[in-house]
Amino acid sequence: MERELLKPEEIERVLVVVAHPDDAEYGLSVAVNNFTAAGKEVGYLLLTAGEAGICDMEPAKTKTLRADEQRSACAEVGVEHLTILNFPDGEMEYGLEVRKAVAKEIREFKPDTVAVINFEFRASWGINHIDHRITGEAVVDAIRDTDNPWTHRDLSEQPWKADRLLISGSANPTHRLLVSEDDIQAGVRSPEQHKVYLEALPDHPKPADFIPAMVEGEGAEKYLSLQVVNM
Repeated sequence: MERELLKPEEIERVLVVVAHPDDAEYGLSVAVNNFTAAGKEVGYLLLTAGEAGICDMEPAKTKTLRADEQRSACAEVGVEHLTILNFPDGEMEYGLEVRKAVAKEIREFKPDTVAVINFEFRASWGINHIDHRITGEAVVDAIRDTDNPWTHRDLSEQPWKADRLLISGSANPTHRLLVSEDDIQAGVRSPEQHKVYLEALPDHPKPADFIPAMVEGEGAEKYLSLQVVNM
C-alpha cells in the first residue's frame, strides 16, 4: 500500500521531544529541516542532558558539552528553541512527573504537531534504550493530558491541543514526507555536530553513510517515512 503524502502546509508548529542530545539527529532532523525551510517553527525538548553518554568523561562536564553540541546541531536545521530538562540519563522512570514536564512544554510552545523517535521495544539496531521507550509513552499520554483543564491543575499554562503525533523510525510508517537534497545534507550535518560524543563511539557509523540510507525514493521523489497518529 502506498503511504499517504504528509503535506508540510498542514503543519505550522512542531515540538520535537526526545530523551537525549543527538536523538533527533537519527533521521528526524531531515524532516525538521524540511519544516523550517518551509517557514514552520520547530522547537526541541530534551528530557535529559545526556550526562551519562560518554563513559570516560565526568557527567557534569558531559552535560555542558552535549548541550553545546546540541545547540550546534539545532542551528544546522533552523531550530532556535531548545529546552533541556534534568531527568536522569539512563535512569528515567515513567510517571506523573515526566508527563507533567512534557505537558508544560506543550502548553507553553503550543504546537499543532509533536514529533518523537521510535519508542517500541525493538529498534533497527536492537533493543531500544529505556529512556527512548519511556519518553515516547510519556509524550503520548502528555498530549492527551495537556488539553484537559482538570489535569496538571498546578501548572499556570493554559490547556492546549496538539493535533498529531509524528514518529520517526517507526516499524509501521503510514506517511511519506518529500525531502530535498538540502534537507538530507542538513540531516547529515546535524549529527556531525555531536563531534566529541561520536568520537567516544569509534564503531558508530558516520552520519554521511547512515542518514542518506534512511531516505527512500529517487530524484524529486525522495522521501522520509513517518508514522502519523491523529490525536
